[in-house]
Amino acid sequence: MRAAFDWLHSRTGFRGARQALLDEPLPPGTGWFFTLGSVLLALLGIQLLTGAFLTLYYAPTPGHAYDSVRFIVSTTPGRIVRGLHHYGSSFLIVALVLHMLRVIAFGSYKAPREATWLSGLALFALILGFSLTGYLLPWDQRAYWATVVTINIAKLTPLAGELVAGLLRGGASIGALTLTRWYAVHVIFLPGALVGLVVLHLVLMRRHGISGPVRPHDGTPTPFYPWQAARDTAVVSVVVVALAALAWSGAPSLEGPADPADGTYIPRPEWYFLGLFQLLKYFPGQWEVVGAMVVPGLAAAFLALLPWLDRGPVRDPRRRPAVMIVVMLGVAAVSTLTILGFRDAPASAPRGDVWTLREIGGRVLANAGGCATCHAPDGRADPLEGMTPGRGAEWITGHVQDPEMIVPGLREPPVERGEREIAALLAYVHKSARQPYPGFPAPIETAAAVFAQRCIGCHVIDGDGGTDGPDLSNVGTKHDAGFLRRLIADPEAVNPKAEMPSFERRLSADQLDAIAAYLASRK
Repeated sequence: MRAAFDWLHSRTGFRGARQALLDEPLPPGTGWFFTLGSVLLALLGIQLLTGAFLTLYYAPTPGHAYDSVRFIVSTTPGRIVRGLHHYGSSFLIVALVLHMLRVIAFGSYKAPREATWLSGLALFALILGFSLTGYLLPWDQRAYWATVVTINIAKLTPLAGELVAGLLRGGASIGALTLTRWYAVHVIFLPGALVGLVVLHLVLMRRHGISGPVRPHDGTPTPFYPWQAARDTAVVSVVVVALAALAWSGAPSLEGPADPADGTYIPRPEWYFLGLFQLLKYFPGQWEVVGAMVVPGLAAAFLALLPWLDRGPVRDPRRRPAVMIVVMLGVAAVSTLTILGFRDAPASAPRGDVWTLREIGGRVLANAGGCATCHAPDGRADPLEGMTPGRGAEWITGHVQDPEMIVPGLREPPVERGEREIAALLAYVHKSARQPYPGFPAPIETAAAVFAQRCIGCHVIDGDGGTDGPDLSNVGTKHDAGFLRRLIADPEAVNPKAEMPSFERRLSADQLDAIAAYLASRK
């Protein structure tokens, strides 16, 4: 073995590289605060590796992107890899922010490390670019409409807004060119720039050495290996285990396929962009450019100029109150805006992995309406379960109202369907495209169909429905099934002032029993 290693060293000089990596002299007192750099390198490696595996199955076209991601998460390894990649981006942002705050607190940006600080800021911007471009790739509703917001913000760029938006879009509208362009940036251009910046940052760091504690310690420099290497390994192991545990169940479920015709969708960015998203709400109309460009631009300029704004030799944070106060105020402002962004989440947005009554009712109505005649494994069209809608809501609505629109001679006359029934069918089609139907007891399915057809226009359950009548999400805490059945069958007999119509002749006895029992179970 020694002869083999001697031969390898004579050809590659690997022992010199090992010495350069492990024997770096560190200032006395270097400790746990200086482990975040290794955490960042480990997380970047995980992101690059998992991203490479995801590209093996991902198809960057509007017609196949959503299905390819859905196929990836249909297997346990694919679900875990996507979970690692998804949550890894959040871990990376947190580690970056903590690393930057440590550098600021320790004054590690001061001379002669100005270029090291600037390269770190460039890395931070680059990783935000990764997060932004990767957001579109699943091509679901959340990704599509968040990208619409991003491009609209880009239009606010002074003097070149339309040019920047056009470059991001790739065409007249968000579509195939946009997806292909963002995919290329995400997997080709940004990784190349990332590797270059990481190498530059490490070279600069090694050239000037790490700053060490804010107050000099007595003693001689110690090599990186073994003590600091052991600290780095321990912290990296904890972070990687935490990431793996979070990713075990996979990334959050996909929403419906991207539907440019759905103007009712309320976009929500990832948590690390929520602060900016919330800030824009306080600068409406012509002032929007202040929240989108001016405020973030001033913050970026302050960070970039920090080595020149704070040029004194003192690194102790207690002796640099001005810088520390400004930074703490900035952190507090971003944290407050992010929390407000979480709290301002629309109440009408149901969880993506939970079937709503409208969606369950849509499945019941689809089966009762004869949709399975054609949408079956051996039928004229693809089964509704798992089918990705290739058309917008308007086209699907027209087809539901009159199937002969695309299949002449299919049946006469077309089945008459109301607005609420069509809305339920649309909800079911979009839901089943991203999540298999889990199955529900027959009484719940019956109640869901009744709610989707009769009740949803006036009443809301779990954020879905109208607001003319009372919220029924927890109605079971006030009334039992018998009372609710009497109320639904003949409201005026229970309450002479009731404005709700009678459903005694509109619903069968089984339907009345089912909807009353379901509402009574809502505690």
